[in-house]
Amino acid sequence: MNSLIWFNNDLRISDCETVKKACEGKKVIAVYCFDPRFFETGPFGFKRTEKFRAKFLIESVHNLRKNLEKHNITLLVFHDRPENVLPEIVKTYQIDTIFLQQEWTRDERKIIDAVNDAVKATVSNAVTFEETDDQFLFHPEDIPYPSFENIPDVFTQFRRKCEKQCKVRPVVSEIPPFAKENKVENGTEIPSLEQLGLEDVERDERTAFPFSGGEDAAQNRLQDYIWETKKIASYKKTRNGLIGKDYSSKLSAWLANGSISPRTVYWEVKQFEKEVQKNDSTYWLIFELIWRDYFKYVSLKHGDKIFWQSGILNKEYHWKDEDSAKQKWISGTTKEPFVNANMVEIGQTGWMSNRGRQNVASYWAKHLEQDWRVGAAYFESMLIDYDVHSNWGNWMYNSGVGNDPRDRKFNIQRQADMYDKKGTYQDLWLQQTLF
Repeated sequence: MNSLIWFNNDLRISDCETVKKACEGKKVIAVYCFDPRFFETGPFGFKRTEKFRAKFLIESVHNLRKNLEKHNITLLVFHDRPENVLPEIVKTYQIDTIFLQQEWTRDERKIIDAVNDAVKATVSNAVTFEETDDQFLFHPEDIPYPSFENIPDVFTQFRRKCEKQCKVRPVVSEIPPFAKENKVENGTEIPSLEQLGLEDVERDERTAFPFSGGEDAAQNRLQDYIWETKKIASYKKTRNGLIGKDYSSKLSAWLANGSISPRTVYWEVKQFEKEVQKNDSTYWLIFELIWRDYFKYVSLKHGDKIFWQSGILNKEYHWKDEDSAKQKWISGTTKEPFVNANMVEIGQTGWMSNRGRQNVASYWAKHLEQDWRVGAAYFESMLIDYDVHSNWGNWMYNSGVGNDPRDRKFNIQRQADMYDKKGTYQDLWLQQTLF
C-alpha cells in the first residue's frame, strides 16, 4: 500500500493516529497546502488569516518537515488549493490511500469533499480516504451519548457525564523511521509571509506569547510549564492573569494547529499528579481541555448554526452594524480603557488572555450590541491560537446565542478593578497610544 498523509490541523508526528496508520503502508509521503482561500478577505472585511497566525503556521510546517525528514518521509508543500494539487500527487506516486484528520465544519468539509471529487474524477474511484478522529480528548466512539444529537447544550452536564464514564485513550506509539529509499525528490518550498500576501511580523517585547510554532516548541513548552517551572501547580490561581508568558499554559496555539495533541497534554498532567502534586490547578488544566472538546461536539451537533447570527439558540436580537463602533473597538479607542488595552494587545501581538477575550466580546455584543459575528471574524483573523470550534463557540457563548444558560453581561469596570487593580496591564498597552 502506498500512503499519502494529507496534513491540515494535525501538524505533528507524535501521538498522531493519522501518521501511525499511514506508516503501516509500504511507502508513504506527506503533503501540506497553504490554501489561498484561508488568506483571502472574508465576508466581514478581515483577512481570514493574518500575519501572526500565518507566521506561527509557517514555523509549524518547517518543523513538521524537519521531523518527517528524520523518519525519511518527504513533506511536499504547496501554496495552492488541495483539490488542484492532490490528484496529481496521487497519480504520480500511485497512492492507494489518503490519510487525514476528520474535519466537519463548513469550509473544511467543502475542501475535503472537493479533493475527494477531484481525485475520483481525474485518477480513480479506487483511492481510499481514511479519516481519523484525532483532535479530541474524549474520542467520539467513547463518549456516553448514542449520537451527537444527544450532546447537552450545557457544558457542566457534558463534563460530569464524560468524567464519570469516559477514559482518555493512551497516546499513539511512536513511528519507526522508513528506509531512505522511501524519500522522494522534493522541489517544493514553504511560502513566506510575503508570498501569502502578508506583512512581516516584528515581535512586540510586551507580548505574553513569545513562542514559535511547531511540535518541538510545543513539547518544550509542555516540559517547561509542567516539569521545569511547575507553574501548573498554581494554574487555577494565575489563569486570569494578563501579563507574561506563565499565567497560563499557552498551549492553545499548538493545540489549535495540531502541533500537540490533547491526549499528550492530559497524560503529562496525570504523570505530574502522580509524581509531584495533584490539586485544583492540575485538574483545571484538564477541565479546560474538556471545554475545548465540548465546543467541538457542539459544532458536530449543530453544524453551520455556529456561524449563524441567531446562533445555536435561534435567538433573534436587533444587532447593530456601525462602522465607527467597529473601528473604535479594533483600534482600542472605546470609552473603556480595559477593553482598549486588550484590543491593542491583540492588534500588536495576535494574542489576548482568556479574561480579556471574555470582556471585549461581552462589550462588543452586549454593550455596543454589534453583530457578534464581526467580532468572531476579527478574532479568527488575528489570533495565533484560532480554533474554529472554540472561537465561534466562545463568541456565541458570550453573545447570548450559545451555550451560556445565564446569558451574562460583563461589568467592564468591575472586571478591570478585579483583574487589573493597579492598572498595570492597561498602562502596559495604552501608554504608547496616548501620544
